[in-house]
Amino acid sequence: MGKKKQKLVRHTAEQLADTPSANIHMASMYTFQSGKPLVRTESLVGAHVAPTTVPPTTLLRNEDSPPASNQWQIYQAGSFLDYMPIPDEFRVETETSKRKCTAGVTWQLECPTFLDEMIHLEGHGDYAEDSVCRHCQEHAPTIRCADCFLQELYCPSCTVEWHRCLPLHRLQRWNGNYFKRITLKSLGLHIQLGHRIGDTCCNPHRAFNDDFIIIDSTGIHEVGLDFCACGTMQTHVKQLLHSRLFPATVTDPKTAATFGVLEQYHLLSFESKASTFEFYQALARLSNNTGMDPPKDRYPTFLQVVHKWRILKLLKCFAQGHCPDGIVTTEPGQCAVLCPACPHPGKNLPENWENASLDKRWLYALFIGINANFHLKRKLVSSDIVDPGVSKGWSYFVEEKAYKSYLEDNKDRNQERSTCASHNTVNMADTKKSRGLAATGVGTVDCARHNMKLRNAVGDLQKGEKYINMDYLFFSAMKHHDVIVLNISYDIACQWSKHLWSRMSKLPSAFHLDHDNKQVNFLIPKFHLPAHIKPCQIDFSFNFSRHVGRTDGEAPERGWANINLIASSTKEMGPGSRRDTLDDHFGDWNWKRVVQLGRLTARKLANAVEQKADHQRELLELESCLQAQDISEWRIDIEAWELDRMQPNPFKAAIHLELARIEAAELESGTNVSLHAEVPPSVLISSAIDLEDQHAHATDHQLAKVQLHANTLCRKVDGWQEIQLLYMPFVSRLRANEDCAHSSTDATPAVEAINLWLPSALHRFKWMLRYAQANDALKDIRNILRLRSHLYKFKDNNIVSQAANTHARISMAAERYEVILDEGPAWQDIFKPLNRNRDLKSLKDMWEKETEGTRHLSWIWKTPGVAEDASVGLHDALRIEWCKAHACAMRWEEEVDLLKEEQRRVIAFLDWQADWWWCQRQGRNSEHLDDCLREGLKAYAERQASLRRALSAQFQALWTTPTLPAATSIDTATFTV
Repeated sequence: MGKKKQKLVRHTAEQLADTPSANIHMASMYTFQSGKPLVRTESLVGAHVAPTTVPPTTLLRNEDSPPASNQWQIYQAGSFLDYMPIPDEFRVETETSKRKCTAGVTWQLECPTFLDEMIHLEGHGDYAEDSVCRHCQEHAPTIRCADCFLQELYCPSCTVEWHRCLPLHRLQRWNGNYFKRITLKSLGLHIQLGHRIGDTCCNPHRAFNDDFIIIDSTGIHEVGLDFCACGTMQTHVKQLLHSRLFPATVTDPKTAATFGVLEQYHLLSFESKASTFEFYQALARLSNNTGMDPPKDRYPTFLQVVHKWRILKLLKCFAQGHCPDGIVTTEPGQCAVLCPACPHPGKNLPENWENASLDKRWLYALFIGINANFHLKRKLVSSDIVDPGVSKGWSYFVEEKAYKSYLEDNKDRNQERSTCASHNTVNMADTKKSRGLAATGVGTVDCARHNMKLRNAVGDLQKGEKYINMDYLFFSAMKHHDVIVLNISYDIACQWSKHLWSRMSKLPSAFHLDHDNKQVNFLIPKFHLPAHIKPCQIDFSFNFSRHVGRTDGEAPERGWANINLIASSTKEMGPGSRRDTLDDHFGDWNWKRVVQLGRLTARKLANAVEQKADHQRELLELESCLQAQDISEWRIDIEAWELDRMQPNPFKAAIHLELARIEAAELESGTNVSLHAEVPPSVLISSAIDLEDQHAHATDHQLAKVQLHANTLCRKVDGWQEIQLLYMPFVSRLRANEDCAHSSTDATPAVEAINLWLPSALHRFKWMLRYAQANDALKDIRNILRLRSHLYKFKDNNIVSQAANTHARISMAAERYEVILDEGPAWQDIFKPLNRNRDLKSLKDMWEKETEGTRHLSWIWKTPGVAEDASVGLHDALRIEWCKAHACAMRWEEEVDLLKEEQRRVIAFLDWQADWWWCQRQGRNSEHLDDCLREGLKAYAERQASLRRALSAQFQALWTTPTLPAATSIDTATFTV
């Protein structure tokens, strides 16, 4: 903690009558920061003190003039607090930049008052003196309502009359000692449907068995309910629905849920992921929390009502009620929330977009991410026959019957083995544990830039992440997207993309993709990329691929955190109910992402503009240390590789390849001096350097097996020395002299002390390999630092003691580098001394929140003058780092262009959607349509159109503001669907 700044305190003492030993002082704290006074209020506790010397009034900057009389004094804040002892039972709370509640101390003093008032309400309260009902002035007031605003008491008859429009309120009756729960039904209240409140029905029809149950947000109520059976009667179902009561059945309903409680649970399930059982249990406890007189169990009924409510809300929100032919014509994917920022031909793309030039076409690319989630299992309960579900591929899940038929027809197809790293996703797809499970998880296809589920892109996985499942989901999703450029992100894209088009031929013809006329790019998400082999890490990298901006491909992974919380409840559901429930949650997730697009894209664009300028400046700094000719050649190489991955890879090093080329040239010219058929000079020196490294670090690496390592190393040295004699026979005399020296002391030298007698005759090989070793040491430092933060995160559970080993490896690599610098001043001209506290900086240091796209190069990559050195290794390293810096700057420039295009598409999509909803007003323009229903259809369509226009206007206002306010928020109440 830093030293507190000196503050001035304007003090007004306020003596509390009931606390003579401790005073509460409200103090205004003045802090001067950058020449500006900042004021905040603090509650201080302690004895009254006399004022100290008044500081110069100029310090107040004339912000407050001293009031008359002696109502205020000025104290030095430090002495004020030191003088005033603050008791332990009081806590001083202060305001910082964000306003905090400062009433903690006051509330503790008032805590008894709060408690007394709560107990006070257990009795008659303020109405203890009332002996007659104030409404009728006749009977004794004995009943009060727990849900009305006031706790006034009424007589039974007045209570019933008062609650005819509030029939679900909870009542309490005074029994002479306390208030006891009663129901309006017991007082004689009957809810009359089919008529206005207060009107009587000439032919009321009592509900079946007169035990109708209504589930409401205040509890589970048994009510008296009468249907209308007179001349104006409608069906019982319509009568209930007109009263905003959702019947559980369509014949002789005995249970209904209010629209309010269904809406409440619907949103609560999205936000808190509360299960239906938990919510129902809470309602039951609201009705009776003693367990002695529980309400009638209607949980199975409520479960069915909630399922139906989800489906009806889905159909309503996607204008299926406006469709002239009804819901039977609902098409696959028609009830999915679309991503406004993604390209949708005919909705948010400009005219002739498909004919755009190559330098603009990439802006209209679709980014998708493929992933699987094995948390969303389903147990082997029920079946599609018993629980088929209502939605038939209307939203995000594929149509189940066609999906299962395809899987059955291709169940014997063998899964290709991975030629990359040993991916369990590929190699062990058939061994996924599935005992007792109907589905081991789900596979999905998402929008990779905005984290939204695509329509008809979700399906169950029966046994692991098999190609037949993921192929079907991918091509099913692509049926709805007719774009030219397609960027596909998948954590096993390097394997899955092989033979994809040949596997496509096994799918229905409606799923076939015209890939010959499209540009399809396969990429691997950034977090998953390090698990792949080196070639894949470059060929499938977002960072090194052009026209992808700063997309990371990890969007599907972020979405799982939201949906995984309902896995415990959906795994117990039948197949149809589970699909409908997950569809509903995916739709809500997409909608929340839509309303957040304005704020998110504004912040992303502001950051991208800043990062673009920063990395372009970084690139210029690096280029100032390089030769212009080299930069020109490298730019040509990287552009050629971006267009054709078969071209030489500019991101790979080539020091060992260059040494091999030198020796090949010497053999061809006849100048090679190799004396051993299998060990040329470069290999000899390279192995010697490796042996020296083992000299220095054998005990660091293998403390538990030091002697075994020494014996192994000794045999390696003996073998190397035999070959050395072919090149340097004179070394035998040096060894003999050394042996005589050791024999005189009767001491056998340790293996790490053996002198290898490296010759100056082979200096050029040694120099080149020493140079390569220095670069390797720096490379090792960078690679180990990249892993260190990850090891810290998991060391307690997974990699015990690995963090300490990582520290040792970093130190060893640094020591290897420093040893090379100590060999002569020539090295100091190329490499700087290594400051371990400043220069040991990871390329992806999580502590500093840096990634490949936000990192800043240290002196290792920007050493002045090194570009003039002809060393192949140094030149190669600089080329690689320039390629990375160039790619980074280009990705940020592309990100700015992509975000601006996405903002344009969002506005265009919302405007299109507003016009579409406006046209739905006349969707069911039938002569036989009821006037009230016609009005409702028109009102709902206009409200949805108005909502889209409001979103469009708000987004445009956010995006035209120079800087986004820190406290920007969206009034979600305005956007009720």
